Amino acid sequence: MSESALKTDPFSARDTFQGPEGKIGYYSLKKLEEDGIGPVSTLPYSIRILLEAVLRNCDGYIVSEEDVRNLANWQAENPAKVEIPFMPSRVVLQDFTGVPCVVDLAAMRDGMKAMGGDPRKINPLIPVDLVIDHSVQVDLFGTLDALTRNVEIEFERNKERYEFLRWGQQAFDNFRVVPPNTGIVHQVNLEYLAQCVFLREDDQGPVAVPDTLVGTDSHTTMINGLGVLGWGVGGIEAEAGMLGQPLYMLMPEVVGMELTGALPAGATATDLVLKVTEILRAEGVVGKFVEFFGSGVATMSLADRATIANMAPEYGATMGYFPIDSETLRFLQRTGRSENQVKLVEAYMRTQGMLADEADPSKIKYTKTVKLDLGEVVPALAGPKRPQDRVSLDAMKESFNSTLVAPVADRGFGLPDDALGRTATVSDNGASSEITHGSVVIAAITSCTNTSNPSVMIGAGLLARNAAALGLTTKSYTKTSLAPGSRVVTDYFDKADLTKSLEALGFHTVGYGCTTCIGNSGPLPKPVSDAITEGDLVAAAVLSGNRNFEGRVNPHTRANYLASPPLVVAYALAGRVDIDFESEPIGTDKSGADVFLRDIWPSSEEIASTIDACVLPEMFLNQYSSAFTSNEKWNAIDITEGDLYAWSGESTYIQRPPFLEGITTEITEPEPIRGARCLALMPDSVTTDHISPAGAIAKDSPAGRYLTSNNVATRDFNSYGSRRGNDRVMVRGTFANIRIRNQMVPGVEGGYTKHLPSGEQLAIYDAAQRYEEEGVPLVVLAGAEYGTGSSRDWAAKGTLLLGVKAVIAASYERIHRSNLVGMGVLPLQFEDGQTWQSLGLTGEEQFDILSDGEEIEPRGTISVTATAKDGSKTQFKVAVRIDTPVELDYYKNGGILPTVLRKLASS
Repeated sequence: MSESALKTDPFSARDTFQGPEGKIGYYSLKKLEEDGIGPVSTLPYSIRILLEAVLRNCDGYIVSEEDVRNLANWQAENPAKVEIPFMPSRVVLQDFTGVPCVVDLAAMRDGMKAMGGDPRKINPLIPVDLVIDHSVQVDLFGTLDALTRNVEIEFERNKERYEFLRWGQQAFDNFRVVPPNTGIVHQVNLEYLAQCVFLREDDQGPVAVPDTLVGTDSHTTMINGLGVLGWGVGGIEAEAGMLGQPLYMLMPEVVGMELTGALPAGATATDLVLKVTEILRAEGVVGKFVEFFGSGVATMSLADRATIANMAPEYGATMGYFPIDSETLRFLQRTGRSENQVKLVEAYMRTQGMLADEADPSKIKYTKTVKLDLGEVVPALAGPKRPQDRVSLDAMKESFNSTLVAPVADRGFGLPDDALGRTATVSDNGASSEITHGSVVIAAITSCTNTSNPSVMIGAGLLARNAAALGLTTKSYTKTSLAPGSRVVTDYFDKADLTKSLEALGFHTVGYGCTTCIGNSGPLPKPVSDAITEGDLVAAAVLSGNRNFEGRVNPHTRANYLASPPLVVAYALAGRVDIDFESEPIGTDKSGADVFLRDIWPSSEEIASTIDACVLPEMFLNQYSSAFTSNEKWNAIDITEGDLYAWSGESTYIQRPPFLEGITTEITEPEPIRGARCLALMPDSVTTDHISPAGAIAKDSPAGRYLTSNNVATRDFNSYGSRRGNDRVMVRGTFANIRIRNQMVPGVEGGYTKHLPSGEQLAIYDAAQRYEEEGVPLVVLAGAEYGTGSSRDWAAKGTLLLGVKAVIAASYERIHRSNLVGMGVLPLQFEDGQTWQSLGLTGEEQFDILSDGEEIEPRGTISVTATAKDGSKTQFKVAVRIDTPVELDYYKNGGILPTVLRKLASS
């Protein structure tokens, strides 16, 4: 049955409004309220956008009338525990997560053919854009040719991946690729791809559709700053959405965050988002929507809003939403959207009663309201290990020194007193510099969070200009880099005459991509890394990124701080993080006089006037008019044609994944887990970076040994992120983070475990291989906030391929829990107040999950029995974190991919 034949518009909600070029159809939310379906005008804007998607797709099959009624009657204080089907307008991917998505789609085509179906059924049914932004590394820096050489090296390293994506570009419909060296996916989305409202066609003609999306990167939420509903999902979930399957979610709570006042002089949007992150993480908004409102919102530029929306994963929310208002319309104009597009957005939102600055905010009901006076925000950083650990700038010196001696369990470094004075000498070309704990060896202007915001970027450029004019220089041991989120940034730096000032301090453009924020900081100069190693120093990185988890930024930087771009420049000048900028000079001028940070910090007025004069709509039009075609290196890649991909057994980048091997139309339901061994016993706040690192591959690691055995030279290892199309590398890299601490081998850092019952210490991959040979299933025990961070499929895929059948954690981050279910791994949660520590578990027990007569049900409870070596038993209950009936189907099928493939094969 066709989609158009199913749709009956049971609520008679389709109406028309006057668009810029005539009558346009739309689905009226006011009609629902007029007909007594629900109090729509009191709903948060984010819920209304969800409601419109459910209403428009209501066909009595995929989306029911009950779904519409449930959402229209969303209860602020206690949303009904019912699942809502969401069908987004589009999907966005980046290449680290996008390559495995396309690999899975290619494997699904093979699976479809093997099941006797048509491989071309495996094809995106909604628009999909993939932006290649995660592959460029900072190999060269501090030179005028850094950009050119880094791009050349990027193409050399990633030849196989790029050839594969070029195949996908021609093999799949509705699939576009933005080539490398264009910009960061979220900035490209904000400045170009997003439209706020799309015009689509249905059987009655043109119809206006709110721009909604999911993306395979957790910071997809940046687009919420533009009033576009969207969030990050796992790639396997995104694939289901691409293939026309609804994404199911429990009806969310919506926390309203009221912003009042205005940012004081000297405070930046980065400082604001670090404060918001601290407040909301403490509030506990995991799995919830956050919606911003209040008089303070009107004082904020859209770029500032996008900065806050970007870091929703850091404060734990599904998304951080800013409704569309007049500032949204101005941003669309400033970034070169057409006049008709801006008029369409305005007319549609006004017709639906959803232009925020024309509505009464007091009518809207939220689950809870949190308040922040923007005037209370002060300059700050976050670190040294988590983005929610905010440190005010005036407390940084004291905080860092305290962190050095604080226990590792309290996110410190646990140094003894006799280690605090350690130093080392960096010797290079006859010159030498002394470094110690807290020396800044990386200063990187990087990441979508900040490079999309002209106020902080111009601020960094003006500070660099002021510093260079006084003769200040950055330290010789500091690796400096500038990675703009789009080429527009370079245009406005050039127009403002700030490029040369940044280059004078070593901040040359090294690439248009995520670089240091994703872990692509590249190697430190050997004299610097040698000095850090020999001195056993806690060296520091300061980056304008959104993630600073252990082992992510660089193997040699143990302390990593998030900061605004101006502060990145400031710390590069100071060369150390243990400085009190108020009382200590940042350097000396040409005459030898002390210069303080306040002497070179640009005023808010100068930043604003520079933006007005130098950030122009024609820059966006010029740069994005040929975004898909302007990269000649990309255009020159040979295209392999065909509906099925020609896999090469010799490739170390792209391999057919094993997830669909031997699939049939019959479902073999999971069996109870008996006699399982614990592979890893993990503390709180284990991130997806810990589980599946994106950065460098160590030579002596299982993944490194695999690559060496396949004749890959160490210099060509590239990163785990770039090799996500090869399960052989990725399963060996699971739990391979150099900073991970498996409590089964206390005092040992890195991806090791204890094999049982032998007691032998092995690499986690090697132990898993032995357990597989022995026919022993595996579990992972973990603390709170398990799986925080990036929406990394391979954290779940690798867990599955290691033989892990279940994870038992104190709590989960939203996306990772969903990914585990999507791969057929059972996520279980200790009852409130219980942990593996409180139960006295050591990880050396054998685990039986699911007692006789028990069944797995969504949000149900089942039993676990842990049997110790002496035969004593510990029995406890756990919550099943399969949250919806649809997720139960996924689990029974062995994951999303088999579920979708079976459905498509039988249709």
